[in-house]
Amino acid sequence: MSIRASIAIMNTKGGVGKSTLVLALAETLSALHGKTVLVIDSDAQASVSSMLMTIGSLHRLQSEGLTIVDYLVATVLNGQPADWSRFVVGNVSDVDDARTVYVLPSDMQLTLFEREVSKESLHGRMRSVIGSLLTEVSKVFDVVLIDCPPGLSVLTESWLREADFHISPTKADYVSVCGLEVFRRFKQLNPEMGFAENLGVVVNMKDPNSAADDEYHRWLADNAENRCFSVPVPRMGSLQDAARFRSPERSYLAKYPGQVGVAIRALTDEVLGRLAARPARRPTPPPAPPVPAPAAVSAPVDAPVKEPSTA
Repeated sequence: MSIRASIAIMNTKGGVGKSTLVLALAETLSALHGKTVLVIDSDAQASVSSMLMTIGSLHRLQSEGLTIVDYLVATVLNGQPADWSRFVVGNVSDVDDARTVYVLPSDMQLTLFEREVSKESLHGRMRSVIGSLLTEVSKVFDVVLIDCPPGLSVLTESWLREADFHISPTKADYVSVCGLEVFRRFKQLNPEMGFAENLGVVVNMKDPNSAADDEYHRWLADNAENRCFSVPVPRMGSLQDAARFRSPERSYLAKYPGQVGVAIRALTDEVLGRLAARPARRPTPPPAPPVPAPAAVSAPVDAPVKEPSTA
């Protein structure tokens, strides 16, 4: 099944397990479905970046100016062209059969970048850069997952208006559901500017023994506008453990065992099914060039992650 799509993962409420969900989707799409996946880490906390590589490797990339911040500073603040593939990192993920996951890592300086964009009134240029970036990477990668931070920053708005789809993870509780409502109202503002299509709401971190969680889940599922995915992702220690980068590598089933693995695989299957039924907003790209192939890594695990060479 040939699929190309960019998906922003977003909820205005934090603490809903968004980054861990991005990680699980990326590794499942790669390991079980053979998809090439680019994770764009647009959160200044760099959570998903640190889940895909060692902290030492991430810090080296940040110190060498090879993060999304450096790409955006060059293209948006300085108005200079930049080759996006220089900032894409391969050889990430500690799942031994998820070798087609790539990441555009983040840095805490992303917050300062957004301040400069607002100060200089460069919102239009930033959205244009984001749109062009998504068009280019979508020619190379099957699925682009954008890990957006909670809240509605100017950068997050650009991703949401330029991506093909959005997925909204939520916990089955009152505060997280309120975050969904804030997001829904925001989406209705300035419809002429365009917005990503709702692919669905994921009930995440659900307590399987909580009557209150069951009640909120039913309430979310009963609202057709949410387009809730069928299977909730349970709150379990194994999923929290999956967020920690491990060495040596482990198998997919070792990282996502039991009920958590069943839920993640079912969710991924449903995401692919919905993508197949809803073509991306962007025109079908020409035949894709080869995915940038990362050089073999023979150095210790704490060595800098290798950049992919461009084909």
